Amino acid sequence: MLSLVVFLALLAAAPLYTANPYYIHMIGTIMIYAILLFGLDIVVGYTGQVSLGHAGLFGVGSYTAGVMFMKLGAPLWLIIPASVCVTAGFGALLALPALRVTGPYLAMVTLAFGTIIQILINEMTFLTEGPLGIKVPKPDLFGAKLTEHEFYWLVLALMALSLVVVDRILRSQLGRAFEALRGSPVASDCMGVSVYRYKVYAFVISAGFAGLSGCLYAYSEQYISPNTYNFELTVLFLLAVIMGGRKTRSGAMLGAAIIVILPKLLDDLEMFRQVSSVLAALMLVGAVVAIAKKITTPRAMAIPVVGTLALAAFSFWLESITDWRLSIFGLMILFVVYYLQDGIVGFFRKLTSRKTSRGEAYHAPSDAKDAITVAASLAGQDAKGVLLDAKGVLMQFGGLKALNEVDLRIQRGTIHGLIGPNGSGKSTMMNVLTGIYVPTAGSIEFAGRSVVERSSADIALSGIARTFQNVQLFGEMTALQNVQVGLHHTFNSNLFDVALNTPRYQREDESAIERGMGLLNFVGLADLAGEEARNLPYGKQRLLEIARALALDPQLLLLDEPAAGLTAPDIKELIAIIRKIRDHGITVILIEHHMDVVMSVCDAVSVLDFGQKIAEGKPAEVQANEKVIEAYLGAPAA
Repeated sequence: MLSLVVFLALLAAAPLYTANPYYIHMIGTIMIYAILLFGLDIVVGYTGQVSLGHAGLFGVGSYTAGVMFMKLGAPLWLIIPASVCVTAGFGALLALPALRVTGPYLAMVTLAFGTIIQILINEMTFLTEGPLGIKVPKPDLFGAKLTEHEFYWLVLALMALSLVVVDRILRSQLGRAFEALRGSPVASDCMGVSVYRYKVYAFVISAGFAGLSGCLYAYSEQYISPNTYNFELTVLFLLAVIMGGRKTRSGAMLGAAIIVILPKLLDDLEMFRQVSSVLAALMLVGAVVAIAKKITTPRAMAIPVVGTLALAAFSFWLESITDWRLSIFGLMILFVVYYLQDGIVGFFRKLTSRKTSRGEAYHAPSDAKDAITVAASLAGQDAKGVLLDAKGVLMQFGGLKALNEVDLRIQRGTIHGLIGPNGSGKSTMMNVLTGIYVPTAGSIEFAGRSVVERSSADIALSGIARTFQNVQLFGEMTALQNVQVGLHHTFNSNLFDVALNTPRYQREDESAIERGMGLLNFVGLADLAGEEARNLPYGKQRLLEIARALALDPQLLLLDEPAAGLTAPDIKELIAIIRKIRDHGITVILIEHHMDVVMSVCDAVSVLDFGQKIAEGKPAEVQANEKVIEAYLGAPAA
């Protein structure tokens, strides 16, 4: 925090130390681009989407400011919010259809949007003046026209405000939801975080910052034209996020500086020589430190080090840079993208990393019951009735019947085992119950309400939580943050509460941290709250999935092979946890291949084979059933 204050103070003092308007304008442009990159990083760095339409959104913000000034003579205090709102609206129009596709299709749709915006700006001469462009003088504020320095300080203030707002958003439940989408979309939906809805939220918020950036750019340049907002600009924005380092505000500011300064740097041979020499020295020192800390290997660092040294030597060999500037620019970008995949800031953070966590300041309650809200006791009076009733469930993939007329009745407050050989349809049944698959036929009622054709997020919020056969954690998030994603439903605060850090949001956030620590304590992971989920041992990852599922306050918990890959002590710990979950009034469906686990904890067991239910009853009865023995052994019982 102190370093940020010092950095902003230095930026604020910059106009006092130079009278050259060129440098003031360049630093101002970097800050304007940084505002856009703060928003773009939400989409690229957190949700993991590739947007090639932000140059178009940037143009919408610029032309909103230009048109409102030219046609209406609107003041600055009205133009800035209008630019943000209009661009956010365009972002929503783009996001609603575009985010139903992923990968290269999303990139193509957003690229087409950017191209369309540029064409519209060029053709709508009655509004935008077309190729002639619009002149936008420096704005008036409180009746006085802003000088170059005063406008610079206005941009700095708005950049600082944007930084604070974005940082608060990304540290809140919204930021955790966005990051969860990147980690595992399927798990996000099953935690009650709608993938599609929160992708749209992220895109709209990002578009709002692009609009603010575009508005300030129009005043900074004092002239806007359609050719400014082209495909090259949107690629530069995307590269800036990647080069600076995703998921960091400092990376966004560094990326903005790179795309503004680097092309200008390559126009001055002497400055290029100085910077390339410094870069080579930094890379050499960084490589030595990284190898010493075992972050990387000498072999992995050989090419980056040799490459930067060669670049420095090449700069002194050159007599003129004019013919080489584009080639050098392209090679430097490729170098950073290929060898520094976490960006420049990410690379240096690894060199100086020290693991911390917000959860370290909190202590889990000694009584784990405080951490679990028993939704079952709140939902109905009959604690021993039927909670889930599935009848004639058919799940067909082409000609294959993964589930064939399966009936399943789950009593409240019990642990119901679901077993069978590999490929028998157990996980398919889990996916049908949680809305990942829509059954071909049949009915499924949970707590008296059908779950068929409801979204996974809706089903999760109604009281069905699950774990996965293949662990689906949010790997780049800490253990505590994973559990907090499950607690997303406990937040009523909105975007404005988060941005303004209102008391309501503070109360909800503190409660989520305390509750999350309690759930981690419940499964024995409180000491690992600050560890990234991907770094946990496999057995601990299984337990973390259970803690995250319990955060949904479920009436029914589906455990899909939780003992798979665990050691004997881990399995013993797991059995104790499953029993504690039942003791809290939560009903459990357990898929498991470890028969000792099934026989020791289950109250009833259903057996599937080739998608059909072949047996059901008490564990001992099922274990002695000849059909079950035949299904597992592949031959009739002797």
